Amino acid sequence: MNLNGQSISFMGLCHKIIAPIFILSILTACGGGGGKLKYKDLPVEQLYIEAQKYMDFGQYRFGAVAFDEVERQHPYSSWARRAQLMSAYSYYMANDYEDAILSAERFLSLHPGNKNAAYAHYLVGLSYYEQIADVRRDQNNTEQALATFTDIVRRYPTSEYAKDARVKIELTRDHLAGKEMEIGRFYQTTGEFFAAIGRFNNVVKKYQTTSHAPEALLRLTESYLAMGIVEEAKKSGEVLELNYPDSEWNERSRSLLQKYAN
Repeated sequence: MNLNGQSISFMGLCHKIIAPIFILSILTACGGGGGKLKYKDLPVEQLYIEAQKYMDFGQYRFGAVAFDEVERQHPYSSWARRAQLMSAYSYYMANDYEDAILSAERFLSLHPGNKNAAYAHYLVGLSYYEQIADVRRDQNNTEQALATFTDIVRRYPTSEYAKDARVKIELTRDHLAGKEMEIGRFYQTTGEFFAAIGRFNNVVKKYQTTSHAPEALLRLTESYLAMGIVEEAKKSGEVLELNYPDSEWNERSRSLLQKYAN
């Protein structure tokens, strides 16, 4: 990654041994026998360099805290703005996605027109994306990721982040379609065909470009036939035949409709 012209490298070798040395250089014991630690007041450049050292040795959590300290001690310096964004990146690398989102969104609230705003939005999207759960669980993070990546494409269509955002938009949409299919199949197996049809129609209408669309059309055909609504079943089969003629789902639909007709 390159941020504001500054190259960031990640050196894992021996970081568990070397990184604690950096801690001692910027932390000191408080008086009063409490044994607590606080940051020493240091020049902004030194604080930033120490924070960067944590990153170089893979100590991302320490790096995030150190970058936060840059802003705390020198809030009006040009380094503080860079440190805010690096803090968000550090939390992301430490797999602390909630803090990464908070840090990135704080950066955006303070510097909405900054040249790195697109990257801050991208960090937010990635942080939600990394928390996407199995389709059997709540999909709030998937929806948040989709909304953020869609916003990136709208705001920054020619940025270097828009290309990956477009890919992840399709992946998140496919995941949300999978959730609808999971629920629809459950309703179908329990005989709640109206509820099942609602879910399968959601896939056909909202996620027609995803990999789940042809199965959704088959499930619609099955559900309509189970309810004796033959004309609607035929319509679903015809759409499946027209759009996915060589799919296994169309073969099953064709066979099912033929069997019903006979």
